[in-house]
Amino acid sequence: MKIFVIDDEEAVLREMVRTVEKAACDAGIVSFTRCSDALNEVERGCRPDAVFTDIEMPGISGLEFAVKLKALSPDTHIIFVTAYEQYAIRAFKIKAHGYLLKPLRTEDVQDELKYCMEEQGLKPAGDDDNRLQIHCFGHFEVYCHGKPVIFERNQTRELLAYLVDRRGAACTTGQISLALWEEDGGKGAVQQRIRNLISDLRKTLRDIGMEDLIIREHRHLAIRTEMTDCDYYRMLEGDMDALNSYHGEYMKDYSWAELTNAKLMK
Repeated sequence: MKIFVIDDEEAVLREMVRTVEKAACDAGIVSFTRCSDALNEVERGCRPDAVFTDIEMPGISGLEFAVKLKALSPDTHIIFVTAYEQYAIRAFKIKAHGYLLKPLRTEDVQDELKYCMEEQGLKPAGDDDNRLQIHCFGHFEVYCHGKPVIFERNQTRELLAYLVDRRGAACTTGQISLALWEEDGGKGAVQQRIRNLISDLRKTLRDIGMEDLIIREHRHLAIRTEMTDCDYYRMLEGDMDALNSYHGEYMKDYSWAELTNAKLMK
């Protein structure tokens, strides 16, 4: 892992570097007293995995640097380090991954680098590997243990997408029929169609060992959200990696998802 550390005060910079070294003893750490020097290094082809930078800097500020860095190296994790809390809102608008107050603490740096490693696929296998991976941004995609889940019917996939959009809230067959077909769910033919989709969805999930994802009680249907790793859910929880992966598109194949997308874009 390559890490840039930037601060115009040399004494503060040395202390920041020492803290980062404690948090990531195997990392390659390069320090700069000016953002422009760090930017020149990136322009020469050096792509750091993470950057810890002060905000108030001479010449190019930390905020200006972050915007330019994003354009050159969008996968680099940017963590602002400052003594001033008032910059937090502006930092998050730039979609920085983290915001730490001085003086740096080793455990806080470790947490930020942990997120960086997870985003790069360096996370060790663990309990989270048993969850269903769900991507809502752009097209709706579902993965199990890194492999795409195959749905025999497109509407079965859409039914799961709708349940994911509900975020664990129970829905009736009437709500499902209105969302998927804009039809009254009280009709016998529509009810049968929904039963067929639910049966097909449960079979699909059963084949991958995830049948318990579905909750069905008294004509209501829901999912157990804790069994999923979903970019939409993580974004709502404040995960900066999920926020950075959202580019204005949410389940773009489904018209009923436009309402949720409008809320996310606010």
